[in-house]
Amino acid sequence: MTEPTPRFPTSLGTSDADQIRLLGMDLTADLMGKVGFGELAFWLVAMRRPTPGENRVFEAVLVALADHGFTPTAIAARLTYLSAPDSLQGALAAGLLGGGSRFLGVTEDCAAFLQAALTDTAGDLPTDDAGWDALALQTVLQARAGGRFVPGLGHPVHKVLDPRTPVLIGIAEQEGLRGPYLKLFEAIGRVHEQVLGRRLPLNGAGVCGAALADLGLPVEMLRGFALLARAAGLLGQIAEERRRPIGMDAYLNIDRNAVYVDPTMSDPGTAPGSA
Repeated sequence: MTEPTPRFPTSLGTSDADQIRLLGMDLTADLMGKVGFGELAFWLVAMRRPTPGENRVFEAVLVALADHGFTPTAIAARLTYLSAPDSLQGALAAGLLGGGSRFLGVTEDCAAFLQAALTDTAGDLPTDDAGWDALALQTVLQARAGGRFVPGLGHPVHKVLDPRTPVLIGIAEQEGLRGPYLKLFEAIGRVHEQVLGRRLPLNGAGVCGAALADLGLPVEMLRGFALLARAAGLLGQIAEERRRPIGMDAYLNIDRNAVYVDPTMSDPGTAPGSA
């Protein structure tokens, strides 16, 4: 008896000797030169082509998350390239692996936090700012009571305003895509001080998560889009490391200023040689 040929269904890419197909279309005839990379990335995950407005918001998110200077992800990529210049992929991977709860991963964490709050409303969403503020206040109070941080609040550099936040909200508003995630996130920005006792900015990673969720993209995939954006920034960081290296200086500055601390001492500042 002949064994049946195994079949592995996919809605993404297939190829044969004469043709490459992607998303059910001819790659060379239908997509190359006609579809932008950001548009394609959206399409590959959502399984639908974004509208022009959705594509504008999506690409604004990618631009917002591409690079933010000498972040830990950029430093990791540069130092890995310093150590293994023969492994560009290793340097890129090192930077991407740093996308977690403090950097880049906030995009997904914020959207998941907002999704949980919106799910609790059982679909009965507020209709005005007062209603959104009430929901936001309840959400922040519950987070505080549970000893949890509110993802998307605060930034290590932008202490008053993250400049990306109002711009992305404005683009979403222009395109008619300022949905419940962004509205709740904005409301959290208005009311959190009542609970936390201090005012924090809504950061760019958080607003990007809210905007992506309002586009209908799966919340559990949003960290991937942040990493997609940062991959471009890391490639730029590595290219600059080749042109104007700082990796060796960073390494030597730390290594040559390392001070031994007796592990039994409670205050490292009293170590011999410390100022």
